[in-house]
Amino acid sequence: MSIRLGIIGCGGACRAFHIPTIVANLEVDLVAVCDSNLARAEQLAKEFSVPYCTDDFKALLSRQDIDAVDICMPTFLHMPVIVAALEAGKHVFCEKPDAMNPGEMEKIMRAAQKAQKRVMIMRNNRFLPTAQFLKGMAERGDFGTIYAGKCGWQRRRGIPGKGGWITTKATAGGGPLIDLGIHMIDLAVWLMGSPRPVSASGSTFRMFDGNEAYPDSVDAKFGERRQDGTFDVEDLAMGFVRFDNGACLQIECSWASNVACSKRFVQLYGDKAGFDWDDGKIKIFGEQDKYLTDMQPNVTDFELGHGDNLNNFFDVLMGKAQPLYTMQQGMDILKIIDALYRSAEQGREIAL
Repeated sequence: MSIRLGIIGCGGACRAFHIPTIVANLEVDLVAVCDSNLARAEQLAKEFSVPYCTDDFKALLSRQDIDAVDICMPTFLHMPVIVAALEAGKHVFCEKPDAMNPGEMEKIMRAAQKAQKRVMIMRNNRFLPTAQFLKGMAERGDFGTIYAGKCGWQRRRGIPGKGGWITTKATAGGGPLIDLGIHMIDLAVWLMGSPRPVSASGSTFRMFDGNEAYPDSVDAKFGERRQDGTFDVEDLAMGFVRFDNGACLQIECSWASNVACSKRFVQLYGDKAGFDWDDGKIKIFGEQDKYLTDMQPNVTDFELGHGDNLNNFFDVLMGKAQPLYTMQQGMDILKIIDALYRSAEQGREIAL
């Protein structure tokens, strides 16, 4: 038995992070592709001998020979296309973020419950070897009670697709907080044991015009730039979140900042030990026999985790694995992001 898959959205994320895994998985049969740019869909179909391509996602969803869909579309289309896929009886995998806001996520959750179909969203950082190593330590209690931390993704110069959908609030939902923050906040909260957020306070800034020279992030190449387009989202967001178990988390996400270099990081503090996760490199700090101890495990991230994330989805559908993502976890992260944006607008802490 194989999973008959359709892809909706054949752009950069699909090409870079999804297609290599899909075509390599012997239990997945790619039977249809769709993109609003029909030529792009046709090119993908030709390369990988896909029998059906279209520029109409509803036509793809109407096909009876599709069990699941993989959605790689702009953020504002995630909720409507996910719901349409569920109503058509398909399982769904979708690129991050889950939706534009918690209200949209609630619609997805209701549709999934009604359809009794699986929905999973890209959380590739959870599948990194370093993240899996740290998760194992946390679940064994090696860190003790994790009570505080910091996380973020800084770019010195890396604004993607300036003027296109990524820098337009109506289509992206926001700037680096929802684009990058969803990755790092999710990784931190997951390693903390997924406590529920109860309040958030944040500030956002737009200090750069997107035309700065020498972008130092390859991600600056994502999206399609438009000289006459819109840039109405933040380029820096900072925040503070409180959780129901008393823990707290500081957050910093930027597309452009005058910092030393671009980096991703998670720092968590437990009463037995703490750790730094810095672009996939781990340092663990603790105490033993009344001496402070540092440890640097020989664990490396040899890939970005997207492939293992997709294969987890396929294995779940085949009944061979448990999902490493739940929709409630997705809702909690969206609540954090939404509250940080509202706090920045209103100048006060937001209760959840």
